Amino acid sequence: MTDKPLRIGFIPLVDASALIVAVDKGFTAAEGLDVTLVREVSWSNVRDKLNIGLFDAAHLLAPVAIASSLGLQQVRVPIVAPFNLGLNGNAITVSSALHASIMAELDGDPDDPLATAKALARVVAARRKTGKDPLTFGMTFPFSTHNYQLRFWMAAGGVDPDEDVRLVVLPPPYMVDSLANGHVDAFCVGAPWNSVAVDFGVGHILHFVSDILARAAEKVLAVREHWSQENPLILAKLTRAHGRAADFIEDLANRDEVSRILAKPDRIGVDSEVIRRSLDGRLKISPDGTVRESARYLLVGREGAARPDPVQAAWLYAQMVRWGQATYSAEALKAAKCVFRPDLYDAALGRPARPDHSVADGVGAFTGPAFNADDVKTHLASVTIRRAGR
Repeated sequence: MTDKPLRIGFIPLVDASALIVAVDKGFTAAEGLDVTLVREVSWSNVRDKLNIGLFDAAHLLAPVAIASSLGLQQVRVPIVAPFNLGLNGNAITVSSALHASIMAELDGDPDDPLATAKALARVVAARRKTGKDPLTFGMTFPFSTHNYQLRFWMAAGGVDPDEDVRLVVLPPPYMVDSLANGHVDAFCVGAPWNSVAVDFGVGHILHFVSDILARAAEKVLAVREHWSQENPLILAKLTRAHGRAADFIEDLANRDEVSRILAKPDRIGVDSEVIRRSLDGRLKISPDGTVRESARYLLVGREGAARPDPVQAAWLYAQMVRWGQATYSAEALKAAKCVFRPDLYDAALGRPARPDHSVADGVGAFTGPAFNADDVKTHLASVTIRRAGR
């Protein structure tokens, strides 16, 4: 080993696979890096330990990296993301009772998120009329893709996520128990916890997030900007190791081995077959055994998924403004986009700096006009349900 030891925090999710495989398959060691992975439960723990320097890098929610850099409702610590650990991978899972209610109100295709969002609006209205408590949806953090994806879906159908339902924060590993105990009626979380809920017979997967957004930056490899400037060679090595890991994961011949690595108790700690289904985008969506497949369910390296895209950062910033977590400014938009660093990715991996996908605007939302990362105001003007900025 030629470099100082590194501590990297992660949450037990399948979109940490490139990080885990980079270490456990020896790709970081091949770069001369001595890396210790630290398994955490909550995103606030990961964020805080990264910000104060207890972690050198982290598996981090993409919106948290932006919020930290902008100082939104937290200490301002500029973050850079040279590698995208995953696109998509989330799903919306609902209880059996809520699934039955939505299906009873459905007018259209159950795979169409606009149809289910409108059905949800009718369920919400009926509950209000009969004096029932609002439905409760779990998500992982206020600054999370899960929060914004739930809100984007609901609002498209006319449901105000702040007035018509309750959104509560839960750590990913606690989602299934919360659904089973009736503490929540639904949740949005990353793999494998949606599949675990289905396997336990307590939930139905209503939508993959790829139904809602074709490309949604989920987690990033995050480091403090100051640390990146002090350790450029180490960061390049770390990025290269992750590139090798993503390529290894996307090779179907390696999927069984990858699933076994991730299944270990100190990594994700669930059955390897569940992890394999998540990596393959072949999920059981109902306790009756119904299976659905999607090539875009979780993208680790293919279709240019690992290369950070500032368009994704702009979309996430737009959601922060939409839901009152930030006030729009051109300077803040620029700063948000600068968190995602394709230049560092390109320099480390020597790969072509070009889009490697077919989604015209880089986001592919199921409703609304095409997204323009340089004109967030037009995106915000196109929505009717929103909050005033801070």
